[in-house]
Amino acid sequence: MRKSGFYPNLALTNILRSGQFYLPYFLTCAATIAMFYILCFLTYNDMIDTMPGAQNLQVILYLGCIVVGLFSLVIISYSNSFIMKRRRRELGLYNILGMEKRHIARLLCCESALLGIVSILCGLTIGILLSKLILLLLLKLLHFTVKMGFSVSTTGIFVTTLLFAAIFLLVLLKNLFQVRLSKPVELLHSSAVGEREPKTKWIVAILGLLTLGGGYTIANVVRSPLQALLLFFLAVILVIIGTYCLFTAGSIALLKRLRANKNYYYKAKHFTAISGLLYRMKQNAVGLASICILSTMVLVTVSTTVCLYLGSNQVLDLRCPTDIAIAIDLNGEGHKTTADAAQTKVKTIVAKEGRTIASMQAYHRLQFGAQLNGDTLVMRPGRSDDSADDYHSLFFITAETYNQLTGKHTALAEDEVLCNALGTELPEHFSVEELDFTIKQRLDASPVENSVFSYSSNVQCLVVANDAVLNKIYQAQKTAYGDYATSIRYEMDFNLDGSDAEKIQCYQRLNDGSILGTFRSRQEMSADFYTFYGGFLFLGLFLGLLFLIATVLIIYYKQISEGYEDQRRFEIMQKVGMSEKEVRRSVQQQILLVFFLPLIMAGIHILAAFNMITRLLAVFALTNVQLFILCTASTLLIFGVIYALVYWVTARTYYKIVRAHR
Repeated sequence: MRKSGFYPNLALTNILRSGQFYLPYFLTCAATIAMFYILCFLTYNDMIDTMPGAQNLQVILYLGCIVVGLFSLVIISYSNSFIMKRRRRELGLYNILGMEKRHIARLLCCESALLGIVSILCGLTIGILLSKLILLLLLKLLHFTVKMGFSVSTTGIFVTTLLFAAIFLLVLLKNLFQVRLSKPVELLHSSAVGEREPKTKWIVAILGLLTLGGGYTIANVVRSPLQALLLFFLAVILVIIGTYCLFTAGSIALLKRLRANKNYYYKAKHFTAISGLLYRMKQNAVGLASICILSTMVLVTVSTTVCLYLGSNQVLDLRCPTDIAIAIDLNGEGHKTTADAAQTKVKTIVAKEGRTIASMQAYHRLQFGAQLNGDTLVMRPGRSDDSADDYHSLFFITAETYNQLTGKHTALAEDEVLCNALGTELPEHFSVEELDFTIKQRLDASPVENSVFSYSSNVQCLVVANDAVLNKIYQAQKTAYGDYATSIRYEMDFNLDGSDAEKIQCYQRLNDGSILGTFRSRQEMSADFYTFYGGFLFLGLFLGLLFLIATVLIIYYKQISEGYEDQRRFEIMQKVGMSEKEVRRSVQQQILLVFFLPLIMAGIHILAAFNMITRLLAVFALTNVQLFILCTASTLLIFGVIYALVYWVTARTYYKIVRAHR
């Protein structure tokens, strides 16, 4: 055994002989390494630094690197655990034939080093070859000019090599620890372990029902986007716990219930499938739950990011529907003089830049938040919780402004208002602190087309009689909020002629400090929008692919494991009279359950989370529910087709293993 090259040659022979197990492991390692390198390449790419919104994009890519790195550890560790389980008997035989544990450890080190080096080299090669293509795809999503050329990220190579070398080392240490604690007899008879019938764990089943119900309840009771943002991860954790508990305990209870039904159970196609699943359900359930969670992650990640990207233009229209928007703070009195002077200055600067104002909406407004207590909007410091159901974002304009914007002629008494509500309607008679109002008319649409956006689920656009009433409301708010009070603002929203570059130049001239106010440019904002939403879409597709790889890998290894464990059982059943057709039917029934139960459960998870996800999309100002439904349905359809294809391939593999040596 001390002959030079013995252990490396034996390690290579073992890997080649067990290619059915090691090939998926190698492909998974190479794929995750390539994906991680590509993300590092994009994160540290000089072209990314020159893009508008580069800081936001790099944060997204950094987040992707962390997720892919952690998930790579989980996938590689899971794959290795499966392979080691299949090789336990082989290692025990080595031990019985005279190899000491230190010799087995040396063999495992050679195998791990060989797989690790080849995987890292192949993964980096694939990543380097695909990195430019992926960069071009990202730049296309971000509407950024593509520059030709090819480069290699030395930082990406170093970080990727270091990370995955550490992962392979951790996996090796885990294997060595298991071999050190095991006994040769246990290794030889490991295939018989786990055949004891599992008990029905009612406490775990009840815990699963409670946690899953709690996650579903949280997802459906949230009303505001900020509530959804705060409670999202709690709901996810509860659903994950509930899924694992119900698959582990609930599936056992269901199978035992089916076994108790003699008319159903004592049929060849039902008997073999139910008994086989029941005796290994503890291990089987964990795999099914993992597939369900990963499938849900694929569906949520891809559908939401695609929806965000496709809806980015709608969000841009909401946030900045005109080329330029300028908001100037006023003190609540004498605002007309200040507003007229500001408008004159804006028109002068625009004319000097050679541009023409195509259309302009100019008005003053007041915006703040308050809690609705009964029929009174209360303003108290510390009570404006914009995630609460009774919180309202209030937006006030005068009747004069309303008539100017809509072309109508509306007259209001000082205690009358017009109201357009997004969310909960205000009472017919309500008060703003001590000021009493009556809603004269409820409007079907907001008269103001600007970037009024609130994280609150309740937004009220209120038209008051005149400037005197508006100033009273401002003073009431000033008294309540003090230094945190908002000012009456003069808003100018207008379009310009010319190209995007000329519009941006004019915007920069307006924003050079000569006018004190808040400025927004649609053209500049659009670049940031495409960078932000395109980055999310790219990361969503990337992570969706990673989760899909993990799902397929778990299914593949699971079916191979099930096939080898079922070999002897189906051989016995055929000896006692089962026909080939009955064996095939039983195999199909078992695999159908293993495959499509997680997919159905994932669909239920998506349906239960629908309300919360739509609220989360509202955080990004996307309120198009129909678009999200379309994206989710399309993602589910495509994923279902891929899932069915995996079913077809693994079912054939499973059946070949079951039929072998019979």
